[in-house]
Amino acid sequence: MQLKNVGIALLVALGLVAPLFVYPVFLMKALCFALFAAAFNLLLGYVGLLSFGHAAYFGFAGYVCGHAMKAWGFTPELGILLGTAVSALMGLVFGWLAIRRSGIYFAMITLALAQMIFFLCVQAPFTHGEDGLQAIPRGHLFGLIDLSNSMVLYYFVLAVFIMGLLFIRRTVTSPFGQVLKAIRENEPRATSLGYRPDRYKLLAFVISAALAGTAGSMKALVFQLASLTDVHWHASGEVVLMTLLGGVGTVLGPVAGAFLVVAIQNYLAEVGAWVTIIQGAIFVVCVLSFRRGMVGELAALWQRRANAAASKAEGKG
Repeated sequence: MQLKNVGIALLVALGLVAPLFVYPVFLMKALCFALFAAAFNLLLGYVGLLSFGHAAYFGFAGYVCGHAMKAWGFTPELGILLGTAVSALMGLVFGWLAIRRSGIYFAMITLALAQMIFFLCVQAPFTHGEDGLQAIPRGHLFGLIDLSNSMVLYYFVLAVFIMGLLFIRRTVTSPFGQVLKAIRENEPRATSLGYRPDRYKLLAFVISAALAGTAGSMKALVFQLASLTDVHWHASGEVVLMTLLGGVGTVLGPVAGAFLVVAIQNYLAEVGAWVTIIQGAIFVVCVLSFRRGMVGELAALWQRRANAAASKAEGKG
């Protein structure tokens, strides 16, 4: 627990000074994907449910937020809240259908439902099809703070990201989170103890979808664009990659994985299609060498050293 507190405090400190050294738009993109990956990890790492359709909530929320701000004149906070609410509603409906199955069947159902959303985004008039929803206004936060300034927008995105991450951390450390872990480890035993796993799974699915929608809404605000790229199944694959690279079942692992993948895509863009090959090679190396992911291995190393120090202290005593 102490290690998690140190990690989050360090993350906040780095976030506050990072735009002084790194391009703010890159950082905002990484933060959006980091929240997306953390939301996905809530489902995979703590419930054991592998969703192949999380891009549906991420991308569609961007369309909803962008349309609300551009066509209806919503302020940024209302646009993000609407995108989050729509994603939560989608998560409720899709989760209710998907949790009836488990394993590969659950994954395929989520993928199929996400493809339906992709088709909707291709055909719906308000999404503008392959052209995407462009020129989304950034607006004024609470009608007062102008988000057209990239630095101001960055700190707003950072604040939302930190709140989302703290909410996830509180969720997984609460009694509710402990029940989720029990269901992941042994669902029949959790049922025998009087819990109803389907209800817990559905609530976790809704929370995960809502946070993914928050991330997608912020991304649309940052780039002033909502496009089919964010609802495509490739985006669902990328978030799986981010989570596995960073560490499944850790709070900070998906954040590290997201920053790594976004950095590779950004700084190695000049090599073209080779980016995919480089990503694949890094993924293979990490899976073979760091089975718990980057943060997972660091946490395990920290724990081993702490146990060794404790044993040594007891021996001296």
